[in-house]
Amino acid sequence: MRKDQIPEFVDEIIATGCPICAVGHDTYVFGEIDVLDEDFDRVVREVQEICDNYGERDHLRLEIAAYLRSIGRVFDLPEETVH
Repeated sequence: MRKDQIPEFVDEIIATGCPICAVGHDTYVFGEIDVLDEDFDRVVREVQEICDNYGERDHLRLEIAAYLRSIGRVFDLPEETVH
C-alpha cells in the first residue's frame, strides 16, 4: 500500500459497514461489524479482499491513524493510559 492510497482504502473499508478508527495517535483498529447476521460473513470477506488488494500497510500505521483522526474517526484514550 502506498501513502496516497490511504483515503481510498479507508473509504472502501467504511463502505462495507465495518468501522475503522484511530486509537490515540499511533494505532488504528477495525471495529465490530454491526450488520445483520446473514450479512456478517459477506462483510468479513469484503474487508479481507480490500486488505489483500491494498497489500502490506504496517509501514503506514501512523499515517493511517493520522488520516482517520483528520476525518474525525478517532477513539481517544484517557490521558492516564497514554504513554
